[in-house]
Order: sequence, then structure tokens, then C-alpha cells
Amino acid sequence: MKDSKALLLEYLASIRDPERAASLFANDGVFELPFLRSLGVEPRYSGPREITALVQQLLKIYPNFAFAPADIHILIETPEKTLAEYVAHARAAATGRTVHHLFTGYIVAEAGEIKLLRETFNPLAMAQAQLPRGAADIGPPGDEVHSF
Repeated sequence: MKDSKALLLEYLASIRDPERAASLFANDGVFELPFLRSLGVEPRYSGPREITALVQQLLKIYPNFAFAPADIHILIETPEKTLAEYVAHARAAATGRTVHHLFTGYIVAEAGEIKLLRETFNPLAMAQAQLPRGAADIGPPGDEVHSF
């Protein structure tokens, strides 16, 4: 049975194959990207079907998206939980800009499957890479600004 570290490493290695990556999740497994909400994007995806669609969308946005083993650093690991940092160097399809995304991933494993993967990244870097005028295209903030 795979532990949390093995599942995370396999997930990262299979990111270019959405079905394979999503198959590592339990049927009720969840993938959360909390800071997507600050860009107006749904932050929670449940089950392999939604997770497959999310990874497919990621590859449309960044066609060469991948993680190199040398860019993966495990910070904390137990059989059930792993915390890691990993970097993707990817070109945005919309602008041709290359972004160097640093992710922090927290994974919870149960019965050899991913029960939860929560990733954080810098949404400003995402906006700068994808939008024609970078963050200027987001527009001015209102009276309240939420990152969650």
C-alpha cells in the first residue's frame, strides 16, 4: 500500500496524464487550491472525475506543465501525511510567458489513496503569466479584499 509521500510523488510525476493523476485519489478524495478563490475560480474539486477535469484545464492553460524530480522537496512526512514544496516552470498558452510556480502541497493518504491534496501557490504570479497586462487586468479592489 502506498504511503502519502509515494502518492504525492506519483501524482506529481503523472501530472501530464490527467486520468492517471486523478486515479490516485479516493472516490471521495478532494483536491483543494484555496487561493484560486482570489481569482474567482472554484477552489475545491471532489472525486476523480472533477480532478481529471481540473488537470485537463491546467494543461490547456500551461501546455508544458510538469514537475522535475529535482524541484520537489519533501519537508515533512509520515505514512498518512506529507508536506512538500515543488516548482513547475511552465509557459502560459495565453501570453507565451514562462512562470516559475512554487507550490506547497499537503497530502493526506488513507488506504493507499489520496484523501486530500491541498496546494497553495502565488495567484499573482498566475495572473502575471496568463493575463495580457498581467495583474493590471484584474482591476482595482473593492472595499474588501479576500484571499480565501
